[in-house]
Amino acid sequence: MPLPTTSGTHRRTLLRAGLGAATLATLGAPAVAAGATDLSKVTLRIGTYKGLWRPLIAASGQGQTPYRIEWRELNNGVLHIEAINGDALDLGSGSEIPALFAARQKAQVRFIAVTREDLNNQVTLARKDAPITRIADLRGKRVGYVRATTSHYFLSRQLAEAGLSFADITPVSLTPADGLSAFDRGDLDAWAIYGYNGQLARLRYGARVLKTGDGYLSGNFPIYANPRSVQDRLKHAAISDYLQRLRRAYLWANGNYLAYARAQSEETRVPVGDLIELWNNRSTDYDLRAVDDGVVKGHQAVADTFLKLGVLDGPAQVAPLWDRSFSGAFGARGAVQPPA
Repeated sequence: MPLPTTSGTHRRTLLRAGLGAATLATLGAPAVAAGATDLSKVTLRIGTYKGLWRPLIAASGQGQTPYRIEWRELNNGVLHIEAINGDALDLGSGSEIPALFAARQKAQVRFIAVTREDLNNQVTLARKDAPITRIADLRGKRVGYVRATTSHYFLSRQLAEAGLSFADITPVSLTPADGLSAFDRGDLDAWAIYGYNGQLARLRYGARVLKTGDGYLSGNFPIYANPRSVQDRLKHAAISDYLQRLRRAYLWANGNYLAYARAQSEETRVPVGDLIELWNNRSTDYDLRAVDDGVVKGHQAVADTFLKLGVLDGPAQVAPLWDRSFSGAFGARGAVQPPA
């Protein structure tokens, strides 16, 4: 059942991002390529998570596109990549983790941009009554995590920093929902988790934060694209336009988060106050950025770490799957040239 919204003015205080009308104005109108091309017969099949792109685009006023959007709700990155690989989606998104498995398998997918999202909602928690105050105290303890996800990655890095490894703890791989139930029952001493389940553990069960993912994760969440769509001249133009709309929507949300939280809540039924609290404790503001060398290097570091952990069955080279043909969409004028 949804957690009742707690009182307190701090939960209703919106921390502004300092992105005023002048900042938004620099983004300009939709891409020149899109505006000069008839996209009325184009349909973009876009994967969305409940409460994310679909309500964001609508609430920010970016939904009047010159092409049709067919939203498909798929609530994990693996499903987005599988759908793209099977030519059932044009665009999707997720963390770097499903993307590195795609690289290992040489899947038919490309990574065309990255969103910058909050890392303080990715946390390593201790039970309120557990004698655990730091990561080093996890030695010999039952620690939950979600295998082959960001929680697996940041937990491994936090353990290594404390001179520990997975061999020094009792690791318990669970889905987020099963992990919350196990945490509630006392079957876990600590839990590495992301998103709203971590907040529920804090608010409902008094869990204490040992570390967040900030400083351990890159903060880059790739946008996945279908290579067939990337190579299609009209779809390339439509995707370029969509990326610009999405970036404007994210920047709008930074300064209008209450409106976005209300739109999210309508889809997810998560109380608006809980969404605001997550926002007020964020590590960074939203943004959408082009692919650069640092993005690719950071992703490769994740792949190399997972290989050492034995999560990957062999090396994964991520660079061939990163596509920079949409970089022009992030320029001062937002113009991008589609493929010839």
